[in-house]
Amino acid sequence: AVSHYRLFPKALGRLVAALGVRELHLALTQGFWRTRYWGQPPLQAPAGAELWVWFQPTVTDVDKAWKELSNILSGIFCASLNFIDSTNTVIPTASFKPLGLANGTDHHLLRYAVLPREVVCTENLTPWKKLLPCGSKAGLAVLLKAERLFHSSYHSQAVHIRPVCRDASCLAVSWELRQTLTVVFDFFSSGQGKKDWSLFKMFSRTLTDTCPLASQSKVYVDISPKNKEKELLEVSPPPTSVHEAIVQGDKKTYAVYDLLSPSLFNTSRSLNVQLKWKRPQDSSEMPIPTLHAQRYVGGYGLQTGEICTLIYNTHPFRAFPVILLETVPWYLRLYVHTLTIVTKGKENKPSYIHYQPAQDRRRPHLLEMLIQLPANSVTKITIQFERALLKWTEYPPDPNHGFYVGSSVLSALVPSVIAMKDLDVEQSPLFTSLFPSSDGSSYFVRLYTEPLLVNLPTPDFSMPYNVICLTCTVVAVCYGSFYNLLTRTFHVEEPSRGGLAKRLANVIRKFRGVPPL
Repeated sequence: AVSHYRLFPKALGRLVAALGVRELHLALTQGFWRTRYWGQPPLQAPAGAELWVWFQPTVTDVDKAWKELSNILSGIFCASLNFIDSTNTVIPTASFKPLGLANGTDHHLLRYAVLPREVVCTENLTPWKKLLPCGSKAGLAVLLKAERLFHSSYHSQAVHIRPVCRDASCLAVSWELRQTLTVVFDFFSSGQGKKDWSLFKMFSRTLTDTCPLASQSKVYVDISPKNKEKELLEVSPPPTSVHEAIVQGDKKTYAVYDLLSPSLFNTSRSLNVQLKWKRPQDSSEMPIPTLHAQRYVGGYGLQTGEICTLIYNTHPFRAFPVILLETVPWYLRLYVHTLTIVTKGKENKPSYIHYQPAQDRRRPHLLEMLIQLPANSVTKITIQFERALLKWTEYPPDPNHGFYVGSSVLSALVPSVIAMKDLDVEQSPLFTSLFPSSDGSSYFVRLYTEPLLVNLPTPDFSMPYNVICLTCTVVAVCYGSFYNLLTRTFHVEEPSRGGLAKRLANVIRKFRGVPPL
């Protein structure tokens, strides 16, 4: 149970205690991380909404707690998480292991769901900022201006709750709440043609003070030299210190601005970190990560198709295994006997495979595989499917837009280029927590592929409209005429002798010798 609400938000604390939650991970993302252009993602999440939760062993009805949890989170974060049900929920057996303290890993206590069509906007950012101890009134959260954050190429906000050790002996356990926000501002491709940036240029704001409740408040700027171009970078104002760390298997150099340092705000009342290049830079691509993947739909027509996944291992001499998780909706009926895994022209047999078939309108397909990736190779995974014909009431308002299929999930321990020492772990608790490493020679990576957009056989929804219009027209014409004949009263009118005007006209015509009217 959570009993200390000075910093921990009470809405989440009471939720964790009431529903028996052991770990909670929620991410709301707009856009897709372009690995080939932006490099390895620091904390990647799939497009849309992702929620995965570990429950306590004391929870008797996990499905009921999962449904109640998704509804409550939907209200807290103003998202459509209430659409999570049995048709898009799976129970992975090998992926999504607990990230905090865990006595056991009974996968029946795990639930995972993705809503790839969820749209993230300001109504989701506002409750996320309210969970911070100082909100958006002070500290680093002052920069979080919604108008600037959503005018970006990629935006992802996440909330992670897990149990951690309070001290080295781990005699006491505490709840850890981590809120992360990942934003990509692509100034070069947006037309400005420069790589120079500053806090004011990105957020239209600067840092003025720190959160009074914060024990640490720092800004890290990556100034790692690329191709020995360290002297071309210029950071202003001068940083408080320079820190080196091993992040995702590569050595990084960071300029650190400690907002709690008294000397930082002595010269000016605000901090506007700027990075400039001493000479114009071309749009150079980031180094391709060791592990990356892509996914697409093959085939033609609206009856059958094929899901293709390409997994790249660019390491020159190290092979490593990867766990692939595929979640496919029930209306795409997979043919498991057509599953093929090919690496360098040869069949690659998975070491472990778990498949749970879908049930119509009840649960999706679940496919998990442990695949060995040889060094410097491309592994192609294909599986064929058949499109189902839905009931006409099951189609969304825009059925011709297509149906979304959630991203594939890749989990792997990727070999590190530079081995991490134990001293680096002690000196970099922040990076060790964000980017965990097992033994220094490898680091854990969880990647997501693109979500798929699949067209299903769609009936002509204009036909009911045409039938209604035609029926109403026939009824109006036929019934209206028949009713008119039945209810109308006919009267025979006698011919009148004409009015005063007619008689005057005849008198005038008589004098003129013209026949009367």
